[in-house]
Amino acid sequence: MKEICFIVNPISGGKDKSGIVASVRKHLDASLYRPAFHFTERAGEAESFAHTCKADVVVAVGGDGTVSEVARGLVGTDKTLGIIPCGSGDGLALHLGLSRTPAKAVKTLNEATEARIDVASLNGRPFFCTAGMGLDADVSLDFARSTQRGLARYIALAWEEWKHHPGDLYSIKSDNGESWSGKAVFVTVANANQWGNQARIAPMASLQDGLLDVIVVRPFSTVEIPDLAARLMTGLAPTSRHVLHFSGSQFTLHREHSGAVHCDGDPFEDGTDFALSVTPAALKVLIPAKHVANI
Repeated sequence: MKEICFIVNPISGGKDKSGIVASVRKHLDASLYRPAFHFTERAGEAESFAHTCKADVVVAVGGDGTVSEVARGLVGTDKTLGIIPCGSGDGLALHLGLSRTPAKAVKTLNEATEARIDVASLNGRPFFCTAGMGLDADVSLDFARSTQRGLARYIALAWEEWKHHPGDLYSIKSDNGESWSGKAVFVTVANANQWGNQARIAPMASLQDGLLDVIVVRPFSTVEIPDLAARLMTGLAPTSRHVLHFSGSQFTLHREHSGAVHCDGDPFEDGTDFALSVTPAALKVLIPAKHVANI
């Protein structure tokens, strides 16, 4: 029997987590797992607890930020990551084929297959879904400072940022010799295929190919937003004339101005120069067996 610990972020996604424990006790296979629970009280706690706890499987119960914290704590250990997605976006969980219904996500743990996925890093900071700078990072910073949660709030903040966002100048070089310089509204570095909510900014991305996908979105007009949004939600973002795609295992990136950056939706202020890399198969995760070929 394996020890399994559920690390719960009580406030992620603005969603009530009071039913999580009951759902686990009802649906988790007691012949496979012996469960324990830990409710976080502050940022960073999930990472340290995940690293030091004695469980064989550590389950992140929360959004992308919680998943990223727990996963950072597991890198370099022999523990396996599980996810019960309860956030505003749940990008990594959706790429992995996990249900956002807690009962279904718990049941998946009973029948899941263990897989290894790549771990990306930005200036040495691990991330698992996407990192970025420009408009989406500015919106992430606004969202983190907001007292409201949910997709509607995120969209409202994005609209406000868009109305006065000038873009920035970037230079990008990859280890395979590709390079580009120019102005962009934002740059996304994708390990997984989406930001969350099935907004697939990098539909070609795989978590097992040992590569990063860098997506550059060049300036576009307000009237083009519906077309870009439709492409984003249908997995066709790279077909836009405003979108550039680069693939490689290592990149260097320079931007003209310092400002907001995000890793897995967690925003912070940083400078102008970045080193990006990926470590193949560096994290064990539990996923639905039927989804193995799609990660």
